[in-house]
Amino acid sequence: MRRVSRLFEIIQILRRASAPLTADAIATELETSRWTIYRDIAELVGQRVPIRGEAGIGYVLDRGFDLPPLMLTTDEMEAVTLGSQWVVANAEPDLAKAAYAVLRKIALIVPDDLRSVIEDPAIGTMSLAGGRGDAAVDVAKLRQWSREGRKLSIRYADEEGRTSERVIWPFIVGYIATMRTVVAWCELRSGFRVFRTDRLSAIIFLDERYSPRPTTLRRRWEQHRSEQLGRERNAT
Repeated sequence: MRRVSRLFEIIQILRRASAPLTADAIATELETSRWTIYRDIAELVGQRVPIRGEAGIGYVLDRGFDLPPLMLTTDEMEAVTLGSQWVVANAEPDLAKAAYAVLRKIALIVPDDLRSVIEDPAIGTMSLAGGRGDAAVDVAKLRQWSREGRKLSIRYADEEGRTSERVIWPFIVGYIATMRTVVAWCELRSGFRVFRTDRLSAIIFLDERYSPRPTTLRRRWEQHRSEQLGRERNAT
């Protein structure tokens, strides 16, 4: 993880915390060393982020602190607009409604020249003709389970139509132009797997939480994908 991203993540972790967090606890969540966290905390304090505490005891972020507003360029505004348009056109209703609301909120606070990028965009996207074949899947609930780190029991059909039943640990719901997917740790295969939602013939949303946390699995998945892509490049 790049240092700028890690500094941002430390602020978010402290903002969510209900009690002081030690450097060890933060380091575990970010999969880095306590010494790195010590240095990052010192850097944030030097930038006048109101973090209180000390090594070995724990750190807290003063309530009410927020990051300064970002000034967007035209390209950045078009990127946000295009992304939101895609979600409105292709995601399930709850997420589409949220994307539209985000655009309306941004339009209220940006300068007039950027507001036109939202209200009269020169870019656009379209929804997939014919849909994705997963209308019976509660994608909003899949997103919730992926955030909360809860298990799923599924019946899944592979490319040849063979079905299997398995328990998975979902941590990403993927939105691709032609399909939706669930990225998860599969108990049956003891490894990461990507499941197409249009091949899920049954889903049971279990109350049981899995460990490690979804954040940790997402980082391990990124590392797994990076190593996999590296092997594929070396093989060509």
